[in-house]
Amino acid sequence: MVLPIVVGVDGSEPSLHAVDWAVDEAVRHGVPLRVVHASLWERYEGAALADTPDVASDAVTGHDLAESVVAGAAWRAGLRAPTLEISTGVVPEDPVSALLREALRASAVVTGVRGRGPIRELLLGSVSLSLAARAPCPVVVVRGRTQNSQAATGRIVLGVGTGVTAPATVRYAFREAAVRACEIEAVRAWRRPAHRTAPHPLPDGATHAEEVAAAALLDEALDGVAQEYPGVTVHRALVEGSARHALVTRSSAGDLLIIGARRPRGHLGPQLGLVGHTVLHHSDCPVAVVSQQE
Repeated sequence: MVLPIVVGVDGSEPSLHAVDWAVDEAVRHGVPLRVVHASLWERYEGAALADTPDVASDAVTGHDLAESVVAGAAWRAGLRAPTLEISTGVVPEDPVSALLREALRASAVVTGVRGRGPIRELLLGSVSLSLAARAPCPVVVVRGRTQNSQAATGRIVLGVGTGVTAPATVRYAFREAAVRACEIEAVRAWRRPAHRTAPHPLPDGATHAEEVAAAALLDEALDGVAQEYPGVTVHRALVEGSARHALVTRSSAGDLLIIGARRPRGHLGPQLGLVGHTVLHHSDCPVAVVSQQE
């Protein structure tokens, strides 16, 4: 079964940028695109109509507006990729619940970074964060600079976190690099213990034990999957200091930043951590969050 890429839309400019990104991604992978709009118009509209039973039968309804949003996004997608298979959905439900349900039958879910309304950063930010933390499939938040979202840099940045990053996250990065014919920069941050405030200089060519351990973790995370994609070039970067700072800095030279999110069994709450929150708010390129089931 070929699973589609699902993109959530609300008619805002950022959501239309997300449509463009999702179209290109669907074409790269040869999968269908599904355009979905979800909102609670039915709940509020029903209450309003009950209070005003004499409202004109030809009045524009919330459902009409929702259908218009989806139709406009699908039309835009069709112009960008005329042969792409496109389906649509209008759901009278809150966006997080609707898109989480769509994620059960999707290869990825794509959203914009913010949407409509005077508190758009809070509301759509919460949608993106909730999806990234809870969806069973990869979630891509299209944000950052235009050139980075248009695959202009030829580089994917992969964050390799504490412990061994799950093979699903690494494989996603290699698969993306393969279909884009680009390279991967795999980044692993490391720190010296906090109590070592004034370390003695190391001899030339020597490395700290923490750096050696970080290099071993990086190799362990990458080597098995790398053998499956011999045509993908990988640059391994060990960075002393903050992982979130290293990833945000490198995002300016990336088409896509990929991180994993832990999903402890039986735990439904967000597990993005400080790194995940930081890159989703500050990355210069789109961010993909891949589920790592524990």
